[in-house]
Amino acid sequence: MTNKVISIQALIFFLFLTFGKEVYAQSDKENLTFKYFGAAGWQISDKNTTVLIDPYLSRLKLGETSIKLNPNSSSAPSTSSIDNRKNYKRTDYFQSDTTLINKNISKADFIFVHHSHFDHLSDVPYIAKMTGAKVIGTETTISILKAYGIEEDNLYTVRGGEDYQFENFSVRVLPSIHSALGDKHYFNSEIYKEGDIEAPLQIKQFIEGTSLMFLIRFKSHKVLTMGSMNFVERELEGIKPDILLAGVNMSRFNMYKYDERLIRVTNFPKIIIPTHWDNFRVPYGFDQSFGIEKKIKPFIEKVKEISPNSKVIIPEHLKSFKIN
Repeated sequence: MTNKVISIQALIFFLFLTFGKEVYAQSDKENLTFKYFGAAGWQISDKNTTVLIDPYLSRLKLGETSIKLNPNSSSAPSTSSIDNRKNYKRTDYFQSDTTLINKNISKADFIFVHHSHFDHLSDVPYIAKMTGAKVIGTETTISILKAYGIEEDNLYTVRGGEDYQFENFSVRVLPSIHSALGDKHYFNSEIYKEGDIEAPLQIKQFIEGTSLMFLIRFKSHKVLTMGSMNFVERELEGIKPDILLAGVNMSRFNMYKYDERLIRVTNFPKIIIPTHWDNFRVPYGFDQSFGIEKKIKPFIEKVKEISPNSKVIIPEHLKSFKIN
């Protein structure tokens, strides 16, 4: 009897030595940490790699109309609803809030840029120099970064269709399309080639320059990112992310059955996180209830209808959360 007990204990000990470390390591690999910068900006990291998506933190004040309070909010006006910062015009030269960036970003291995508008790209030159991160983006994005003096070895020019393997992750680059702004009147086919532009740039000089999406495959999660409220449906067929950063702003209502088509073509992701839904022209800490009420809540109701097994996570500015 004693020998049997010893044998069982030995077997358990052997199994732990054989599989236990692997199980713990696998569990650790499954953790992805997300931090939302606002607009389409994110930090995503596992224990090996830190990736930034469209990191825009400066949140410049562009006109008084940038302050949009929820008219149904019961809270009285306070210092968090008064923006006394410099009022920028689109003809002004862009200036990064380096103090704010330094406070919130300490490391980046890669930076992915969906397109080259100021709310996606304008802080990237400073962040790329500060961190030494490698940047993946369109020809326009890379041309702008070269103008700002980013080393060519750290720049990857893509157009969509590429599928690259890096040391700890892989990324499939998908051609995309910009949001249908201006009640579907938005259109811009302008691009920059190397040498077309000189730094520093005025805010208006950060043009779209074509758009992308990214499927980033970490060891245990596939994350599909969006930089706008639009997509090319055929490019997403067969893509099966378990985490979707879904563009959820008002311009999506210009599209035919946007919510339904997006969720179905991405195979009903387990986790859906709204992105690019906030008012990014006001500082952090300002009232964002308008975006939650008018943009996110209708989206959540549609997700419940179409994909009841999906979980929607509402991100808060600069607050990290883990997905296991």
